[in-house]
Amino acid sequence: MNLSHIHDPSTTPLFPGDPAFTVETVATIAADGYFLRHIHQAEHTGTHWGAPIHFDPEGAAADELDLEDLFLPAVKIDVRDRCANDRDYAITVGDLVVWEARFGRIPDESAIVAWTGWDAKWGTEDFLGVGESSGRQPGFAVDTVEWLLETGRLGRRGALGIDTFGPDIGIDDEYAVSKLLYRDHRISLECLANLAELPETGAWILVGSPIHRGGSGAPATIFGVLGQ
Repeated sequence: MNLSHIHDPSTTPLFPGDPAFTVETVATIAADGYFLRHIHQAEHTGTHWGAPIHFDPEGAAADELDLEDLFLPAVKIDVRDRCANDRDYAITVGDLVVWEARFGRIPDESAIVAWTGWDAKWGTEDFLGVGESSGRQPGFAVDTVEWLLETGRLGRRGALGIDTFGPDIGIDDEYAVSKLLYRDHRISLECLANLAELPETGAWILVGSPIHRGGSGAPATIFGVLGQ
């Protein structure tokens, strides 16, 4: 299954302060015999993944990771009901404990994907928020990520995934969750799509993207793979 949005300058929301996403046609079949476009896009525009160097200056860059870092067992935590009326909702340890009571222990070194319902807001101003809600989005609580790290569920490898701009709640301009996450070989999966199709457990996540030398990540097609 495809867990990525279509990358389109007309519909792709930009994180505040990020460079513009533009597409320029540089060759046409009529004039040049072939069709070619120049895509101007930041590494973290649209559905994308982040490498440790994104928040850790000593962290691994995109080209320093292994396939095992980009192919992980996945679990989905459905918190849409809690986020629907609270743009600042921070996913708690209790949310994960309740999930485990139903589905079993989160496997070590997993991609833990939060389904907040933001994927349904894609292409609308509500994804970013307007007025007093501008920039506000749900994410993971800091103590939740600390618990995941302490218990090995986010081991040396692992990921946090989410359908918002990133795993931090929008009102945290210190990016505390990201700074905890991006150590060792852990990655982030952001602006995910089609999470209704991802089962709560039993799937794997495969990250497919260009691997830029020294890169902090890349726009990506992120796949949910069943039957592993």
